[in-house]
Amino acid sequence: MNYLTLSLALIFVIIPLLLSKVLRLELEKDTIIAAIRSIIQLLAVGYLLQYVFDAENMLYILLMVVLMIAAATQNARRKGRSIQGITWKLILTFIVVEVLTQGILLGLSITPPTPQYIIPISGMIIGNSMVLSILFLNRFTAEVEDHEDETELILSLGGTPKQAIHRQLITSIKASTIPTIESQKTIGLVQLPGMMSGQIIAGADPVQAVQFQLLILFLILTTAVVTSILLGYMSYPTLFNERMQLVKSRMKE
Repeated sequence: MNYLTLSLALIFVIIPLLLSKVLRLELEKDTIIAAIRSIIQLLAVGYLLQYVFDAENMLYILLMVVLMIAAATQNARRKGRSIQGITWKLILTFIVVEVLTQGILLGLSITPPTPQYIIPISGMIIGNSMVLSILFLNRFTAEVEDHEDETELILSLGGTPKQAIHRQLITSIKASTIPTIESQKTIGLVQLPGMMSGQIIAGADPVQAVQFQLLILFLILTTAVVTSILLGYMSYPTLFNERMQLVKSRMKE
């Protein structure tokens, strides 16, 4: 594919623009902004990755991972403003997930320690962790607000903050991880994953493409569960003060 054929693909941007205009959905501005940003960002990342791949310098790899974590944190923290210290909690969560997964991959020699493997896989890991963080934070804050009276009742009867918030915490963890688990049940039947499809289009052996895709699916599964559990158990204590009382102001954005 070259820039000429890629420009022809803009028809897939024009179609939703026309439909939005005809149906008065008022999505034109957001659609145009999204298209322009995606073009600029992906081209910039493409040239940057080409430089990093050619350099094969571990420092550059670490800087790319740090950039990913910073961007993911900035995006996810908006959904958790009501939780005290959410920024460093997100940063720690992304770091733990990245170190855990890459440590296993590189430690067991599942993937080679090269930029071509580390950076794309890190992007998928951190990106999925970011999405799971947003799903968890949305559900958790809603659960706590909806069951505020129940939480305060348990506290008034002598329950600990962990006991008072346990039901909401577990419900939120399960709700945020279920989409990942359910989507993996139909992989290959309902959809062909992006990484696998890309490799096949590029001419890779379909069986080898499947093997790499399974690796990514298993990574995402670990990412989903670890992200939700770690973020959840770091977040809930900040909703209570030193007297074990629910601080309502922290649940308001």
